Amino acid sequence: MNKKIGNIFKGDKVVWMIFFFLCMVSIVEVFSASSGLTYKSQNYIGPIVYHTGTILVGVIVAIVTLNIPCRYFKLMTPFLILLSAVTLLWVLLAGTKVGDAGRWISLFGFTFQPSEIAKGTIVLAVAQVLAAMQREDGADKNTFKWIMRITIPACFLIGLENLSTAAMLFAVVYLMMFIGLVPIRQLAKLAGVIIVFVVFVLSMVMLVGHDNNVEEAQLAQTEQVVEEQQPKKKNAIEKMFHRADTWKSRIMKFGKPKPSPQEYDLDKDAQVAHANIAIVSSGVIGKGPGQSTERDFLSQAFSDFIYAIIIEELGIIGAFVVMSLYIFLLYRCARIASRCENNFPAFLAMGLGLLLVIQATFNMMVAVGLAPVTGQPLPLISKGGTSTIINCAYIGAILSVSRSAKQKSEKEEK
Repeated sequence: MNKKIGNIFKGDKVVWMIFFFLCMVSIVEVFSASSGLTYKSQNYIGPIVYHTGTILVGVIVAIVTLNIPCRYFKLMTPFLILLSAVTLLWVLLAGTKVGDAGRWISLFGFTFQPSEIAKGTIVLAVAQVLAAMQREDGADKNTFKWIMRITIPACFLIGLENLSTAAMLFAVVYLMMFIGLVPIRQLAKLAGVIIVFVVFVLSMVMLVGHDNNVEEAQLAQTEQVVEEQQPKKKNAIEKMFHRADTWKSRIMKFGKPKPSPQEYDLDKDAQVAHANIAIVSSGVIGKGPGQSTERDFLSQAFSDFIYAIIIEELGIIGAFVVMSLYIFLLYRCARIASRCENNFPAFLAMGLGLLLVIQATFNMMVAVGLAPVTGQPLPLISKGGTSTIINCAYIGAILSVSRSAKQKSEKEEK
């Protein structure tokens, strides 16, 4: 019996254990945090049944992926690049909008985010380029150009609708190039360009965007103002920065001095305020699973702000345990990579590990108020469809590397 189970759950056992614990935390906390969905649907068990089913599908995807020898992932790269390019253009032209963001594609009754596919595709392609262009003294100087030709178009298309995802993906690629020994001189120049670009984007956001926090009564003082609020034809810059209002609002909120609890406006800053209340009311051991009170007031409690609910229910200890699971995952990816004899599987394992852990870091920083709201879910824990299944595929790819990549001998490892 144990042998049969071992044949199914192949690969690195530590990664499997981390994956298992993250899934268990997800099921418990999403069930607790879905009170809003339960109220709307009048179905107490429906939301968690759907989420548990999604995780089970994700586990199956992980098992299928880990049974693909990692050398075959190279053959998938051209197809995935083409798929990513087509779907990213599709979502810009005819994507399904939620709020002011058109990040989803509806196809045959299913909805998915192309950016989720594109993230893994770019990591796969960058790992392949880094591996192919390694020399005895590090990566060839042309490596940088090839990686930028792949990464910049993808990040540009993603960034038009999801700036935080594009920034996160670029950070992962930058770290992969550092690990892959791309010349430091090129990385230093890129860092300078990034600083200039960030300043430019922030300037454009502040110029093009409007402050959504202005009182409606002030906006409607005259008929002229009302006319100005009517839909207008947008120029190219306004189309490119069509989410500037949202970005500016988030930057302004994050940059403002924090008011005292008595002065806090729960209507304007509801997400941040209720997340803060959840955290400060948690204590060391928390209120206990299912005992959250802020889940009823915190929008996206089951997704973007689930870490705040985890802290409220499981306390500082639970928050530390969840954070440690991601740290151990990255450490284990590094161990798997260090044991690979060939470069491609090593870079792939590290890239996917960085992708999951950096996204988790973004989410946790937002939840505790160390970063502006970005809309990034907590990987493998937040409620989701596309993101959950694809993140499980990333885990499967890491397990495939641990299982099928040629290992160094003990002498080489030492």
